[in-house]
Amino acid sequence: MKITVLAGDGIGPEITDAALVVLKKTAQVFGLDISYDHQLMGGCAYDAYGTPLPEVTLQSAKAADGVLLGAVGGPKWDQLPDVTKRPEKGLLAIRKALGLYCNLRPVTVRPYVAHLSPLKTERAEGADLVIVRELTGGIYFGEHQEAALVDGVETASDIEKYTRPEIERIAVKAFEAARLRRGKVTSVDKANVLGSSRLWRKVVTELHDSRYPEVELNHYYVDNCAMQLVLNPKQFDVILTNNIFGDILSDEASTIAGSIGLLPSASLGDGTGLYEPIHGSAPDLAGKGVANPLGTILSAALLLRYSLGQEAAAAAIERAVDQVMEAGYRTPDLAGEGLTVVSTGEMGELVAQAVKK
Repeated sequence: MKITVLAGDGIGPEITDAALVVLKKTAQVFGLDISYDHQLMGGCAYDAYGTPLPEVTLQSAKAADGVLLGAVGGPKWDQLPDVTKRPEKGLLAIRKALGLYCNLRPVTVRPYVAHLSPLKTERAEGADLVIVRELTGGIYFGEHQEAALVDGVETASDIEKYTRPEIERIAVKAFEAARLRRGKVTSVDKANVLGSSRLWRKVVTELHDSRYPEVELNHYYVDNCAMQLVLNPKQFDVILTNNIFGDILSDEASTIAGSIGLLPSASLGDGTGLYEPIHGSAPDLAGKGVANPLGTILSAALLLRYSLGQEAAAAAIERAVDQVMEAGYRTPDLAGEGLTVVSTGEMGELVAQAVKK
């Protein structure tokens, strides 16, 4: 098993180092043979190669079972004259090259952070959901008409378009994720208004009935889903939705957890998967040992689960994170009265020590 490691920029090297400590301990505990190939992507790659995604990095990623990414970008590269060379373009390019059409965003509100949620603690605590977002279709990739005069009126348009194969393949990811979880999928659309959503609902329902009848399926309109996430987030297991709705709902759901430093993500296709925390590169924190590595550590757990098929090892990392947090250890972003503040590296070591079968 091979993992390509892209530490990236800013706090990226520190948080990926912490995650690797945990991965290596987990591999030892579970007898996994994992090799690691470290490559450059983002601003650091631009500095070394003149491009945010060097060919050597792309080839390593394509040959790997999974890619673990820290974060990319920073003010150092914001003013590059060629916008195609900016660090974030490397992330977009690797997603496209790997054919990553599915974004998974788990949101879990543990008892030790429920008080940080903007929702009432009793409403947020225990919420455990994952949003499955279609990543390469829909209105973001449809035909765009910039503002222009049409019959004397300034007009612009963007087209939402989906095909049956695009919907089927993302729905499969959602149903398979539900099989690994609590067996429930909520498909989110706007079928009362949009033709693309009516096709979405039809295809999802047909796939469910033919291949996944044991999974519970229900349908929400997107406006109702946005409301229900606030009113009763614990009702959700897997939320399946299109690109634009998923973009909005995943950001809404992330606030429920109380800290983005704890949240992982996965981008999946039919080959190599890409795993990264949802936060940015935080260049102001780089090199200070204060960054929270738990989002990256939990992203490594997702890599074990979805790319390497090692469910027991993934669950062991998640239990270890819970154990360390319940023992009162925190990085500075979550510091509070009665808690023990530790560095990025120390948090990685603590989680690694807690990994057990």
